[in-house]
Amino acid sequence: MTHAIVVRQPGGPESMLYEEVAIGRPGAGEVHVRHRAIGINFIDVYFRTGAYAAPLPVTPGGEGAGDVVAVGEGVTHVAVGDRVAYAGPGFGSYAQERIMPAQTLVRLPDSISYEVGAAMMLKGLTAQYLLRRTYRVKAGDTVLMHAAAGGVGLLVCQWAKHLGCTVIGTVGSRDKGDLAKAHGCDHVIYYREEDFAARVKEITAGALCDVVYDGIGKATFPASLDCLKPFGMFASFGSSSGPIDAFNIGLLAQKGSLYATRPTLFTHIAKRETLDEMASDLFEVVGSGAVKVEVHARWPLAQAADAHRALEGRSTTGALILVP
Repeated sequence: MTHAIVVRQPGGPESMLYEEVAIGRPGAGEVHVRHRAIGINFIDVYFRTGAYAAPLPVTPGGEGAGDVVAVGEGVTHVAVGDRVAYAGPGFGSYAQERIMPAQTLVRLPDSISYEVGAAMMLKGLTAQYLLRRTYRVKAGDTVLMHAAAGGVGLLVCQWAKHLGCTVIGTVGSRDKGDLAKAHGCDHVIYYREEDFAARVKEITAGALCDVVYDGIGKATFPASLDCLKPFGMFASFGSSSGPIDAFNIGLLAQKGSLYATRPTLFTHIAKRETLDEMASDLFEVVGSGAVKVEVHARWPLAQAADAHRALEGRSTTGALILVP
């Protein structure tokens, strides 16, 4: 037996119940992991509320770090006692221990703590595919990052700056603006006070951006398109303000032959060799100190509902974790 957060019916944070649950033995291709730290991400809210479909009852969470306790038949790339971290599958990590597919696990370098490992996998691999696979930024590019003080935002800002980009970020408060500036953001826009598209035009002297990375959704579209130079890329990777409404694709032509895409992490890491390459890239920039992953808040696993209230209230910054 172990303890886990269980959602029996979609709903608010109060729908997450801390319960004792049974845990079996790993089958073929599976691993038994004992968590040391569990990452918290906005996608967990989507599964809790039912915005993203999941079989009920469901244990939220798609990110964690811990130790391998047992392995099933056919598992060769990790062994009992290994320190491991993972992002995906999309739910199941809000638990002290779990049985999970070995395919998703990577070995965690000794130089990276369990807390940092749990906090960085989903957000860090997301930053990796945005910057290195969706639109491969290069020195001299101008990047607009929405929610620059969020978990993904802080990583993208640091990494893009490290790669030689000019980074513009939107934030909701002065404190978040200071945080974004401390993490590689060259220019901060306070979206509650300013027209962000007009400010981007002003900051860039009309040259606009090569790429917009947008995890906000409804509230920032279509104005994000007005921030792009001709042939620029709009990369939507989340919808914390609600999904983007259907739009006429001709809008992309009208605004400068733009590109628009809606990638997901799980498509990128579906192949084992790609996951290994992406994780290696992430571990390298974190290990070198070029990208710092800072845990800004932690809650006991049993208090996951409080963590979700803080997350949905937009009172958090950076990486958040649960401690089993």
